[in-house]
Amino acid sequence: MSAPHATPEPAAERLHFIEERVQADVAQGLHGGRVHTRFPPEPNGYLHLGHAKSICLNFSLTQRFGGRCNLRFDDTNPTTESVEYVESIQRDVKWLGFEWNELYFASGFFESIYEFAEELVRKGLAYVCDLDAEAMRELRGTLTAPGKPSPFRGRSVDENLDLLRRMRAGEFAEGARTLRAKIDMASPNMNMRDPVLYRILHADHHRTGSAWRIYPTYDYAHPLCDALEGITHSICTLEFENHRPLYDWVRDNCSTPHKPEQIEFARLNVTYTVLSKRKLLRLVNEKHVSGWDDPRLPTLSGLRRRGYTPSALRTFCERIGVAKFNSTIDVVQLENALRDDLNKTAPRAMAVLRPLRLVIENFPEGEVDELEAVNNPEDPAAGSRKVPFSKVLYIERDDFRVDAPKDFFRLAPGKEVRLRYAYFVTAKSFTLDPATGEVSEVVCTYDPATRGGNAPDGRKVKGTIHWVSAAHAVNAPVRLYDHLFAAEFPEEVPEGQDFLVNLNPKSLEVLPNAQLEPSLAQLAPGKSVQFERHGYFVADALDSRPGAPVFNRSVALRDSWAKIEKKPANAKPASGRK
Repeated sequence: MSAPHATPEPAAERLHFIEERVQADVAQGLHGGRVHTRFPPEPNGYLHLGHAKSICLNFSLTQRFGGRCNLRFDDTNPTTESVEYVESIQRDVKWLGFEWNELYFASGFFESIYEFAEELVRKGLAYVCDLDAEAMRELRGTLTAPGKPSPFRGRSVDENLDLLRRMRAGEFAEGARTLRAKIDMASPNMNMRDPVLYRILHADHHRTGSAWRIYPTYDYAHPLCDALEGITHSICTLEFENHRPLYDWVRDNCSTPHKPEQIEFARLNVTYTVLSKRKLLRLVNEKHVSGWDDPRLPTLSGLRRRGYTPSALRTFCERIGVAKFNSTIDVVQLENALRDDLNKTAPRAMAVLRPLRLVIENFPEGEVDELEAVNNPEDPAAGSRKVPFSKVLYIERDDFRVDAPKDFFRLAPGKEVRLRYAYFVTAKSFTLDPATGEVSEVVCTYDPATRGGNAPDGRKVKGTIHWVSAAHAVNAPVRLYDHLFAAEFPEEVPEGQDFLVNLNPKSLEVLPNAQLEPSLAQLAPGKSVQFERHGYFVADALDSRPGAPVFNRSVALRDSWAKIEKKPANAKPASGRK
């Protein structure tokens, strides 16, 4: 008698390296066993795809370990920050599906941050320096040569306190003095060579107004805000790895109530995409795009308007994982995440983007046939809809060829195809436009016995094309978006050239007279739909009106025929390709 089969143990869930680190800290009781993270954007632009990865990471850590996550605005640079960015960031975080536990601003800690600066001065660990930026650079040294101390490094504690307080009071000109940490001008880490902690800026702040004339640097304010909020794990991207010793120095030399730890992970890089906030700002300011929500931008507002869903972005971030080393992700992974999501949820509809008239000469004049169409084959609960069929239809211009190649299984003179949900039709004749030489109309016949798309005699056709009844069609503009940059790595340019040389001149094509089935007339702005055989589209959230939708292409479907068209004339078709 054979032994019964043992039930296999479920595979242990694999953790990425940050989760392993946090899990170990919790097991050892560090930070009292707490997990408290934060998402700390600077409000100097709109959030983009790279921020989505950071948001998902910080919030998912707290969800996994039962912790808390704050939203904190690192608003220490008043010249580039605004309320507009603050509001957009909050909106984007919520749209992505997350709720923060506490909302903070670095500016809300300005008084405490300043008090820590006086503490460092009293400890002899900070001094007021009169060097300008250029002189400071000259004394900083290089990666192979140590720096030289500032001539003001030896000022007394009393003199430094006096000057710092006068800096705060606005007594000195902008840029005239800085407060610097006194660390090590010979350190191999350039960030530790007496970095600036405070600089004079006679600029009003979007929250504090004119109350402050000095502002802390990011490297100084960030660890203090983490400490004051009780953050346990400060998750940063890899470019801050060399800043960690300074983070620890500030944390350890100020009498903060808590000592957080910084952990770095690889930032997100995506092909055909620029994720530098500075470069995105330039694209917006120089009008290369229509604004921060242009659907070609990788901003969350642009992706949302393009038709990306929060669940697709969260899935994308989960699939690419969390790594220790920088790499570039193929944009196809992002597109596939959206395809997978919308395939399950988006209703189907027929839309003819480049219309060509198709007249069915033997269909009764004035008659309308109501045909049954499936709303979503992936979701039986989505049901079906009625689609009107009449004597005059629109089909895609590319679905008819006068001289069709062997592998072309759509409509051509003498060829029979299936009309989606409808009948078999056979092309009989066509008319050319004398002005353009292009086909302006195709005349065909239909087989009434093939209603629903099947022939009772069992004959088969190889091609199925979509259509829209001309008498019932909704005329709507459709925007076909492509990559904003034509180069796979747009920031890699020859010396002396600008990344803008890689802009894609064909990143947007507007089709003003697409013909859509009537069910799309009232599609709500922001709602997605699959145009059968074309891809996923969304009713534009800003430009659509009741009865007058405007559609943006979110992502195309995979098109095997397009690949055949691009093959050289002597190439062999792939086995089974249609």
